[in-house]
Amino acid sequence: MSISSKHLRIAGNPDKPNRTLDLRLNTSRLSAAGPYTDVANMSQVRVEPFKVDIPQDEIDRLKRKLRDTRLPGREIVPEAGTRYGPTYKWASDLYNAWTHDYDWYEVQKEINEFPHFIAKIDDLNIHFLHARAERADAIPLLLIHGWPGSFWEFSQVWGPLSRPEDPNQPAFHCVVPSLPGFCWSSWPPRAGWTLQDTARIFDVLMKALGYSKYMVQCGDWGHFVGRELGARYTDSCRLIHCNFAPSPLPDGVDYTDREKAVAARVDDWVENHIGYAVCMRTRPHTIGIALNDNPMGILMWVGEKFNEAADPKSQKRPFWTKAILTTATLYYFTGCVMPSMLCYYENVRHHEFAEFAIQPENLIQVPFGYTSCFWDTEPSSKRAVERTGNLVFYKERNDGGHFAALEIPEGIAEDVRELAALEWNKA
Repeated sequence: MSISSKHLRIAGNPDKPNRTLDLRLNTSRLSAAGPYTDVANMSQVRVEPFKVDIPQDEIDRLKRKLRDTRLPGREIVPEAGTRYGPTYKWASDLYNAWTHDYDWYEVQKEINEFPHFIAKIDDLNIHFLHARAERADAIPLLLIHGWPGSFWEFSQVWGPLSRPEDPNQPAFHCVVPSLPGFCWSSWPPRAGWTLQDTARIFDVLMKALGYSKYMVQCGDWGHFVGRELGARYTDSCRLIHCNFAPSPLPDGVDYTDREKAVAARVDDWVENHIGYAVCMRTRPHTIGIALNDNPMGILMWVGEKFNEAADPKSQKRPFWTKAILTTATLYYFTGCVMPSMLCYYENVRHHEFAEFAIQPENLIQVPFGYTSCFWDTEPSSKRAVERTGNLVFYKERNDGGHFAALEIPEGIAEDVRELAALEWNKA
């Protein structure tokens, strides 16, 4: 299967003006901090403190819109089950939890337990959380989310990774940015902005913070940012851990039992669950405008994936309701549901993911590791992933799905530490 050059590198209009942060996101709380100048040629990068503080009138408005929402009152046909999408009961239960039980103030307090910043890079505002370790030997770690995730996807690992209880475990300076178009980061500044462009910006960010070399952890669309960093920014990006790495098996091989099960999952995903991606990669304006000021619409659009792409055991945990509602709330308060869709419109298509990864220019040159979670949408096997770069670490987990850092944070933290212990001092 070949990939068109459009999907490998997409040119755009560099003169299109940048979309600045929405004033309702309370950017007035940014203070006038000086630029980070730790690295040569970084003096033009300004990094300023930022506090997540949603105005009370916005919180009240969300609650009011939820109360005014009218659900259909019944499923689309009798005994619809999950054939037509999430069950009506699932949607109704989430609606009631969001309307009556969800505590944004508690979540906002948790989010602000670690410092946030806005970095000004090439006319972009990049929001990021920075959880610095107290140890001098800490490893800089860039954690990159995808869709329908956010920086909050790493909320269960940035604490344990930056503050390990065991002094013999590696510690990490965790840098957790929002992709352009997500949360408090600027919208992509022009048509044709790809994840390769984002990789360049994130590399500048890490250097501006004083990290001349760093490690990456990534999943979903974040994997493509990490892949670009590991392919072209090898002087600074020295080590990568992925929990999503679509890769093609060698031709003519017999499938293992796990590979057969995975192939069946992938076929089911493409046949029955890919409609969301088709919409976003073809008509993001249409669905984006429809959902922009529609809390329940956002909840269904992004929450469905947390329902379908996660380990069934994860979905039964009380925390999972909080995970879904927090993601929907962040998308609503920051108005990012529409620009977040550009990941799909501007980048490689799902059916080309695996072939993209084995193109010579996209091979990861630095050492990288991969954790294959069985319940992911497209988990890969070792002999497939090793075709896409310098694979030095591979682990299969029978638990966890597409949102591994939220679903199995202990497992992801363990694998990141193990890979770092094996390879970082060689970097």
